[in-house]
Amino acid sequence: MSKTKKNWKKQLHEIIYEADTPAGKLFDVVLLIVILASILLVMLESVKSIDNKYHDFLNISEWVITILFTIEYIARIITVNKPTKYIISFYGIIDFLSTIPKYISLFFGGIHALAALRALRLLRVFRILKLARYLGASNNLVRAIKASRAKIAVFLFAVLIVAIILGTIMYLVEGEENGFTNIPRSVYWCIVTLTTVGFGDIAPQTPLGQFLASLVMILGYGIIAVPTGIVSAEYSNQNKTPSTNNPTPQVHLNSQSCANCLASKHQDGAKFCHNCGHPLH
Repeated sequence: MSKTKKNWKKQLHEIIYEADTPAGKLFDVVLLIVILASILLVMLESVKSIDNKYHDFLNISEWVITILFTIEYIARIITVNKPTKYIISFYGIIDFLSTIPKYISLFFGGIHALAALRALRLLRVFRILKLARYLGASNNLVRAIKASRAKIAVFLFAVLIVAIILGTIMYLVEGEENGFTNIPRSVYWCIVTLTTVGFGDIAPQTPLGQFLASLVMILGYGIIAVPTGIVSAEYSNQNKTPSTNNPTPQVHLNSQSCANCLASKHQDGAKFCHNCGHPLH
């Protein structure tokens, strides 16, 4: 009996947590469709005219999807050796937050905005599409951003100083009668203009102010390109191999998930978990 239960849990774990089997792929595809349907329902429910006309249908559909999410959440808990690991994991918290709002609505109203958290479940598309082969490229990008953080921080600090100086100048040039009522508001205008957003709630009226605004706009185009260039240069360095004679061997990863600690990103053919040593399926 114990062995049968263990095999049942093992098979269910492979279906729910892994995407390298036909059943696992089908489960993830169906789950993705349900998630997309849930997000669509949340979007439609936010439109008052649609909600007023199809409220009952939207409410019933949302309850059906919530119950499916609940079953999936419980199944994920019972198929792992250490349920707490999943409950406090990133996806465990996301699954809980995306399921609980509908139940809370039974006691409290006006919490429909929390249902939008279901959109975070779309992160599982990386498992469904087996994008693990691209993890190396994404890791290079993360390393490039980390390596550039000091340069970017100095650059942003310099931009902030420029925004304060130009904002102060615009406050002196335009004055309160033209909407530049104080220096912080003038700095806000400068930042909006530098980033080429241009809300239009404040605009210079004097010729000198308009001339300075033109310089700020031109400066903004140059400022936007600098962080991109910094990260691109670091990313290029990350992709350079140290030696053409000894290239770095390519590591192929799969979607296997450890039933003990939920660690993923195992190499093809791995027999044991790289994190806890637990046997893999």
